[in-house]
Amino acid sequence: MRLLYLDIDTLRSDHLGCYGYDRATTPNMDALATDGVRFAKTYASDVPCLPSRAALLTGTFGIRNGVVSHGGSTADLRYEGARRGFVSRYAFESWAGLFYWNGWHTASLSSFPFRHSATWWNHGFMEAMNLMRGMGAERADQVIPGALDWLERSGRADNWFLHVHLWDPHTPYNTPDDFGNPFATDPVPGWHTDDVREHNWQFAGPHSAQEPWGFTPDEWGPPPPRQPWDASSMEAVKAIFDGYDVGVRYADDALGTLLNKLDDLGVLDDTAVLVSSDHGEAFGELGVYADHQAADEATCHIPAILRWPGVAARVHNGMQYHFDIAATVLDLAGIRIPDSWDGSVVDIDGGTGRDHLVLSQGAWSCQRGVRFGDHLYLRTWHDGYHGHWTDEMLFDVVRDPHETKDIFGEDTAQASLGASLLHGWTTIQLARTDLQDPMDVVRDEGGPYHVRKHLGPYLERLRATGREHWAEVLVQRHRDEL
Repeated sequence: MRLLYLDIDTLRSDHLGCYGYDRATTPNMDALATDGVRFAKTYASDVPCLPSRAALLTGTFGIRNGVVSHGGSTADLRYEGARRGFVSRYAFESWAGLFYWNGWHTASLSSFPFRHSATWWNHGFMEAMNLMRGMGAERADQVIPGALDWLERSGRADNWFLHVHLWDPHTPYNTPDDFGNPFATDPVPGWHTDDVREHNWQFAGPHSAQEPWGFTPDEWGPPPPRQPWDASSMEAVKAIFDGYDVGVRYADDALGTLLNKLDDLGVLDDTAVLVSSDHGEAFGELGVYADHQAADEATCHIPAILRWPGVAARVHNGMQYHFDIAATVLDLAGIRIPDSWDGSVVDIDGGTGRDHLVLSQGAWSCQRGVRFGDHLYLRTWHDGYHGHWTDEMLFDVVRDPHETKDIFGEDTAQASLGASLLHGWTTIQLARTDLQDPMDVVRDEGGPYHVRKHLGPYLERLRATGREHWAEVLVQRHRDEL
C-alpha cells in the first residue's frame, strides 16, 4: 500500500465543485471524490495553521496538547515533564510516527516546520524536506518538482506515506500572472450580495471590508497583485473571490500532475490518496475577508476526500474532526490507534459521525464553537477587535451557512444547548490534564497573538474612517490593552 496526502492550506470546503460550488475550481478533486469517499462534514478541531496541524499530528485537541495560537506559550506543544520517555509520546504516537513504527517509509515536503518553528511536525517523517524558500508563500510550481522527483525515486516502492503541502489558496493569493483568471466571467457567489457588502462595510476588525489585508489596506505594502485595496464595490469583492478561487484551481492542477505521475509509474490504482486542509477562509462571514479568524463554519469546515483501494465510493454525511480522518487512515492501513488519541475511526459503511464537535480559535481571537444538529454556537472571550462580535452567538448553518443572521436571542433552547455542550466538553478535557486551559493562557499573555499591540493605532484608523462607535466599543472592552 502507498498513501499520498495532499495537504492544501486554507482550503474551504464549499469552494470545491464536489461540495456544491458552481465555479469550476476543482476538476481533479471532483474526479477523485467520484472514485472515493467524500466526507461532507469534516471540521478542524483547532484553527488556524499551527493549532490545526498540532491536533492532526498528535491526534489530540489543542486544549490537551497545548497549541491553540501562533505565538507565546501556546504555540508550543506542552512539555511531558517527568513522564517523558526516551522517545517522547508525541514522536512515538504521532500520525506519521505510527506509520514509521509500523514499517512504512514516511516523507513530508513542506515549509510548515520552518514557517512556524514547528519541528515536531517532523516526528515520524524519515524524510523531512523543505526544498523551497517561501516560508509558506511558495506556489505549487515551486513545490511540485520536489514531489515529482521523490516519486520518481521512491514511488514504485511499497508501503510509503508522502505528505505534500501546497499553500496556493492561503493569503496573499499569489498565483502566477500567466495562469490567468479562469473565473473572469463568473459572477460573485450568489450569497454575497451588495447588501452583504454594505452591511460588512460598517464593521471593525483586521481583515474587515475596509482593510481586508490586515489592520490597514497596505499593512504589508500594496495589496497582492490579484487583490483590491478594500471591498468598496462588488467589483472589488469579485476580485477577492477570484484571487482565492484561482489559487484553489492552481492547487487542483497540481493534484492532477501528481496523479498523472503515479499513473506513469504504474502505481496509481494501488495508491491511496487523501486530499484535505488545515482550515478554511472567510469571505464576509462574521465581517472577515480573506482570512481565518474565528472558530466558525467558514474557518473550520474543511474538505476531506479519501480514495482507498478496495473502499467503495460514497458520500459520508456524519460529522467528524480532521484527526478522525487520520485515525481512519491508520485503521485502513492496519495500524492501531493509540489510547491517548482523541481521534477515532469513522464508520464509513454506516455513515454515522459524532453528535457534536467543539472548535477552537486562539491566534486571531479567543473563541470556541460547538457544531451540533443544524447549529453553530460561538462563545467569544476576546473578539480580536471585531466589535460587532458578542460574547455568545448562534447560527443555523444549514439554512444560513454564511452566518448572516445571529439567532442567539431568538432560539434560546438551542443557545442553551450549545453552551451546555461546550461547558461539558471543557470540563471533561481539563480533567484529563493538570495544566491551565491554553485559551486562558493566551488571554493572560496579552490576547490573541495576531492582534497584540495593534489596538492603539487601529483605534486611530477607526476614528479616521467614520467608525468612531466601534472605537469606543473596543476601548470599553480592551482598556487594559492600551
